[in-house]
Amino acid sequence: MANSLDTIFAALADPTRRAILSMLLEDDMAVTDVAEPFEISLAAISKHLMILTRAGLIAQEKRGRVKWCKLEPDAMRNASVWMQGFGQFEPVNLDAFERFLETELDSTPE
Repeated sequence: MANSLDTIFAALADPTRRAILSMLLEDDMAVTDVAEPFEISLAAISKHLMILTRAGLIAQEKRGRVKWCKLEPDAMRNASVWMQGFGQFEPVNLDAFERFLETELDSTPE
């Protein structure tokens, strides 16, 4: 579990990946739609998506010619359970987490 937690927290350390997770809270998205709001290449977004996939935070599947991404909340739950072991953290409320991400994204310089 420690190795997977390292992977999860490393994936969450990047603001672009946190923004992607926030976007996927709404609904599944095609890779091209995920990439649209960012001013980086599609190849760079694909690398971010691969890191999130390896961490188990998202899943990617091909539907026809389009590759889709969807949120996988179980990995976040594992991190939440680990943090609860310290007794200082409440279980992760995904709605509160989404609000947190939105606040973080709003305060990020463009």
